[in-house]
Order: sequence, then structure tokens, then C-alpha cells
Amino acid sequence: MPILASNSVEFISHSPEQTRRLGLRLGTLLDVADLICLAGDMGAGKTTFVQGLAQGWGSIDSVSSPTYVLVNQYRNPVHDVLHHMDCYRLMSAAEAWDLDMDVMLEQGALVIEWPDKIREVLPNECIWVELSWVDEEKRKFMFHATGRHYEELLTSFRKSAFGG
Repeated sequence: MPILASNSVEFISHSPEQTRRLGLRLGTLLDVADLICLAGDMGAGKTTFVQGLAQGWGSIDSVSSPTYVLVNQYRNPVHDVLHHMDCYRLMSAAEAWDLDMDVMLEQGALVIEWPDKIREVLPNECIWVELSWVDEEKRKFMFHATGRHYEELLTSFRKSAFGG
């Protein structure tokens, strides 16, 4: 796990199970108003990662890609909501904003697949994750935190996931 800068982490996952465990580690640290952006091609592991995030969040709900419904919601035992938005089918950033992203962040955490399509309406501060396909089982993750809160969150994630 190379550490490129204090606000970046690179990791190679060797299996879908490892990708879910990585998401679980981050999910345990998320709080209301946290924003995680997952960028990468189809098959890069975004939804698999969100399965772990939701589990770490405390949800027992089944996680699936919201490509056609645009937003799925996963509740934890204290009734906070993890919103899971997929922007692949959106035609503009305004469409994403019309889905009440600001309200989603007030009510819970928000994880967005295909955030590059709506970048102009996203807050400046978040954790941005670039996922890429390495081979049939392996996926590369590049985590980048923008803003003090997210730099601290990434530091906590690094300690939780990698012990250092």
C-alpha cells in the first residue's frame, strides 16, 4: 500500500471479497454528511466496494447498483441513511442536483458512482476514489482526500485498513 501523500492512498485488491472488506473498513468510519465519490469504468468494482461500505455503515440491506433507479438507500440501526447514487444515466449535473443531493448529505452519508459526470455540482471536499480493472480478480484503488475533515477520515481509514 504505497502512501503517495498524506491525502492519498493506493491499494491493489486481489479479490471481490477483499474489495468488500476495504469498503467495510471505510464504512465503519462514515458519518452523516460524508461524501465518497467512486470513479472508474464498468466492472472496476464500484458496487462491490459499496457493498462493504453499507455493511460497515451497519446496514443489513442488500446492495445493488442503482443504475436504473438512480439512488438506493441503506439504513443502519440508528436509522441514519447511506445514500448510493449512480450518475451513469444522468444527462447533466443539474439532474443530480435535482435529486436533492444536499438533503441526502443532511440525512446521511452519500456515495456516488460516476461522479465525474456531475463534478460541477459536487462539494469541493470529499474522498475521491479512482478504481481501475487490473485483471479478472484484481482492482486498483487510488484514494484522494480533499479538505481537512476528509484528510483526517482517510488517515483513520489507512490505520483501520492497513494498520499504519
